[in-house]
Amino acid sequence: MKIRSVSIVLLAVLCLTALGQKAAKQPLKDSKVTFVKHEKDQRVDVLVDGNLFTAYWWPDTVYKPVLYPILTAKGTLITRGFPIKPREGERRDHLHQVGNWLNYGNVNGYDFWGNGSEGKRNVNGGQIKHLGIVKLSEGIGEGSMINTSSWIDPAGKELLSEKTEFHFFAKGSIRMIDRIVTLTATGGAVLFKDTKEGSFGLRVARQLELPSKEDVTLSDAHGNPTTVKAMSNEGVTGNYRSSEGVSGEAVWGTRAKWMDLYGSIGNEKISLVISDHPKNLSYPTYWHARGYGLFSANPFGVKDFTKGKEELNYNISSGKSLTLRYRIIISSGIQLTDAEIEGYTAEFASKY
Repeated sequence: MKIRSVSIVLLAVLCLTALGQKAAKQPLKDSKVTFVKHEKDQRVDVLVDGNLFTAYWWPDTVYKPVLYPILTAKGTLITRGFPIKPREGERRDHLHQVGNWLNYGNVNGYDFWGNGSEGKRNVNGGQIKHLGIVKLSEGIGEGSMINTSSWIDPAGKELLSEKTEFHFFAKGSIRMIDRIVTLTATGGAVLFKDTKEGSFGLRVARQLELPSKEDVTLSDAHGNPTTVKAMSNEGVTGNYRSSEGVSGEAVWGTRAKWMDLYGSIGNEKISLVISDHPKNLSYPTYWHARGYGLFSANPFGVKDFTKGKEELNYNISSGKSLTLRYRIIISSGIQLTDAEIEGYTAEFASKY
């Protein structure tokens, strides 16, 4: 009887193991991506199986279109709430860092990056004005959006026209956002003078910041100091690692094909990755990634990142264009391995 009992238990274990292996081999389920327009609120919600993933939003007081907020597959906010919907325990600095955006700190001398940092339009601030949604395409596993915007100086003159193509992906516990943006110089030549203040940025939730015990004093594009105050590190779990093996605060100013900001919010492990594209300017890009929650790829700010050893000062001739491509990868429940990130990044590189 004992031998028979052991055999039955062993058979049950083998069956459960086989079922587990079969389940592990099942492909991640694609979810339905849909859109809901809220014209009066100047917003388009991006939904996955009816739940909010992010929203494309163009409020007048932010001076640029943004994706805000952004959530994991479990519905956890990975973007900072302040200044739109502040949450307890957040930093309340850099009013202009909202959700996810693409702009720059010195475009023909105008500051598109820092506009709104004073709680109102800065005197020298450029604005990216949303013009319209050209196309929305819903689908299983992927939805896409094409829209147009205008980069205007303080006098209202257009410097650049922008056409942006978003692709929103939902596959199991993975969410991804691809952004392909084409900027065309419409008001004469446009100079992107070197500055660290750019370009494809995210401001993340407090829990994904890097723990810090000290105040940090930073300078903006005009040399004005800003002090980022030290705060309690309770629940703060973030850390950077790059495709080149650099980690922590040391990633700032380095070049890499991708950057992973990983940590936990509550019991949920998260990886938040930005991938560069081989066709992009300055590939592999420089990283303006700070421990206090600013996570940004900047192909333009060469002089600042090389401490004056090199300089770019990129120019778009009148009538000519520049296209930039970036991917955001968000995992929920797991921290992605380098091999997994390499796979998603290689797929991105081959897609566009």
